[in-house]
Amino acid sequence: MKNLKCFGRLALACFGFAATVFSTSVAAQSASIVMASTTSTEQSGLFAHLLPHFKKAHGIDVKVVALGTGQAIDMARRGDADVLFVHDRVAEDKFVADGFATKRQDVMYNDFVLIGPKADPAATKGNDIVAALKKLATANGAFVSRGDKSGTHAAELRFWKMAETDANKGSGYKECGCGMGPALNIAASTGAYVLADRGTWLNFKNRADLAVLVEGDKRLFNQYGVMLVSAAKHPQVKTAEGQKFVDWVTSSAGQASIASYKIGGEQLFFPNAVK
Repeated sequence: MKNLKCFGRLALACFGFAATVFSTSVAAQSASIVMASTTSTEQSGLFAHLLPHFKKAHGIDVKVVALGTGQAIDMARRGDADVLFVHDRVAEDKFVADGFATKRQDVMYNDFVLIGPKADPAATKGNDIVAALKKLATANGAFVSRGDKSGTHAAELRFWKMAETDANKGSGYKECGCGMGPALNIAASTGAYVLADRGTWLNFKNRADLAVLVEGDKRLFNQYGVMLVSAAKHPQVKTAEGQKFVDWVTSSAGQASIASYKIGGEQLFFPNAVK
């Protein structure tokens, strides 16, 4: 009987230990969020630098789904993401106005640049993106557009409209329906022009004969924003964990982490969150 009592206590102890392990395992598995973001933040290498700092601070994994901004916003509208981190202010403001987030916050900025062959056959070089696109259209210059409803694609279309050539971009204009990295690869292999965010360009290795031809135009400013997806629209959103990321990336610690990301000594993104 004594042995049976001992066995019973041992079994209870084992059960209690197993329950604790299971509970801890479930908690560990739940400590993660899904973030819909842009290919530029992913392909520039920023998230590989940034997210380990966040996990160290809060113990939360961030699963990034990198898409064009339009697709990332659609994903968040469906409730398939907890946090949205993109760069198309008009679309972001509409996302908030439609009730899919209660607030958007500035996080950081960099700029767009026009990339093209060093020989610059369309003579675009300078600091005026509108003049450059007019020259490309007139010369029927080869131009690779992402054509994917991304933030970069939206900016590119704005610039063509400013140049009053949006209806006739020239016979060299082609849409790839792809991310920033693949678009740069196509431009490198075909000697074409392409609009890129500076961060992805600095991290791009397969440059071939490409170079930055147009930069410094204030219209090339590229702002990024972050939003917590509304639990009122999608109750499954991990509000507490997602808010921790939003708070951290806009805090002094998160902003310092963004500022510290450099390639070849050159800073890729410039934090500008306002608390």
